Amino acid sequence: MVTTTAPATARATDARLSRAERVGKRALVRVRSIFGAPTLNAALLMGTTLFLVVFGLIMVLSSSSVESYVANASFFTDFVKQAAFASIGVVCMLVAARLPAGTWPRIAWVGILLGIALQVLVFTPIGFGAGGNRNWIGIGGFSLQPSEFVKVALCVWLAMIMTRKQKRIDSFWQAWIPAAPVAGLSIGLVLLGSDLGTVVIMVALSFGALWFAGVRWWHLLLPVVALAVLAVPVVLSSPSRVTRITSFLQGCTDADYYDGCWQQLHGTWALSAGGFFGVGLGNSRAKWSWLPEADNDYIFAIIGEELGLLGAVVVLGLFALLAWTMLRIVQQAKQQMTRVVTGAAMVWLVGQALVNIGVVLGLLPVLGVPLPFISSGGSQLIAALLIVGIVLSLERVDNPRARGEERDGVQPRAAAVRG
Repeated sequence: MVTTTAPATARATDARLSRAERVGKRALVRVRSIFGAPTLNAALLMGTTLFLVVFGLIMVLSSSSVESYVANASFFTDFVKQAAFASIGVVCMLVAARLPAGTWPRIAWVGILLGIALQVLVFTPIGFGAGGNRNWIGIGGFSLQPSEFVKVALCVWLAMIMTRKQKRIDSFWQAWIPAAPVAGLSIGLVLLGSDLGTVVIMVALSFGALWFAGVRWWHLLLPVVALAVLAVPVVLSSPSRVTRITSFLQGCTDADYYDGCWQQLHGTWALSAGGFFGVGLGNSRAKWSWLPEADNDYIFAIIGEELGLLGAVVVLGLFALLAWTMLRIVQQAKQQMTRVVTGAAMVWLVGQALVNIGVVLGLLPVLGVPLPFISSGGSQLIAALLIVGIVLSLERVDNPRARGEERDGVQPRAAAVRG
C-alpha cells in the first residue's frame, strides 16, 4: 500500500512557514511603526540621521580629546556632554515622530512666539556671547542657543501658513503676509546678535519653505534682490567680516597668517595631510591646538585629516542620501504641510552642511556654522533631530505607502493634517 504522508507533511510545513512569515512580517511592521519609520522613505531618513549622529559622536571624541584634556584633565568630558545631547535629541525625534501630524499646525503659532521670546532673552542679563556673536542664554550652568529652535519653529509655522493660503498663494501679498514680517522679526533678532552664518541659513530656510509651497519664482526674486542689497551694509558694519571676505577674495598672504587666515590655512593643511586614506582615527595633528573649533565648525577638516578623502566622500554621500530621501518625501507627499516642512528642513540641514563644508574647503568665506548631526553643540543637534522627527510624523500619515500597514494587519494611527 502506498502512503501519502510525505506530501501532507510538506503542505503542513509550508502552512507553518507561511504563518511564521506572516507573524514575522507583522512584527517587523510593528517595530518599524513604533520607531516612526513604517515606509522606505522614513526608514532611510531615520537610518541616515542616526548613522550621522553616531559618526559625529566618534569624531567629536577624536577632535575634542586634546582640548578637553587641557581644560578638564579628561579626554572624555566634551564627548560625554555630546553623547548626552545626542540621547536627548534622539528621544525628542522618536517622540515627535509618534505624535499625530495634526499636532504641528495646531502648535505652530505657539512655537514661533516661544522661539522669538527665547531669542529676545539673548539680549537680557542671562544672554551671553562667544566668538563675536551674542546668540546664547545661560541658566544654572546650562546654555542654550535659541536660534537653532527658531529654525524648527520657522519650518513648522511657515508650512502652516502656506497650507492655509494654498489656494491664494499665486498672489504676491498673500504669499508674503504674514510670512515676511514674522520670519523677518525672527531673523532680525539673530542678526542683532551678529550671527551672520545662522542668519544665512534661516533666510535660505524661509525661501525654501515658500518655494516648496508653490510660490511663483518671480515673487521670490524681488525679496532676494532686496536682501542682497541690505547685506552689503551688514557685512561692511563688521571689520571681522570684511577681513574674512577680503581674505577669501584676495587669498591669504604671509602677512595675513595671524590675522584672518589662521583657521582657514590650518583647516586646508589638515585636509591636505589626510591624503586618500587619512592618518588614522585619533591621529590628527591639527587638533593639538592648531585648528580653532576643531570639534565644531571645522570638524570636517579633522574628518579629512584622519579618514582622508575616502572619509570625506562618505560624509558627502550621507548628506546626498539625506537630500535624496527628503526630496522623495516631498515628491510623494499629498499634503501641503508635509511638502513644506520637509522641503524647508532639507534646505536647512543639507544647505548648512554644504556651507560648512564649502567654508572648510575654502570655497566660501568663513561663516561659522556647524556641520549638522556631526559638530559638537547640544542646541544644534537636538534641533536637527527634532525637525527630523517632525518630518517623520508628517510623512507617516501622508505617504500612501504608510497605509499599507493596514493590509499587513496593523492599523496605522493616522491624523489628518489640517491647515
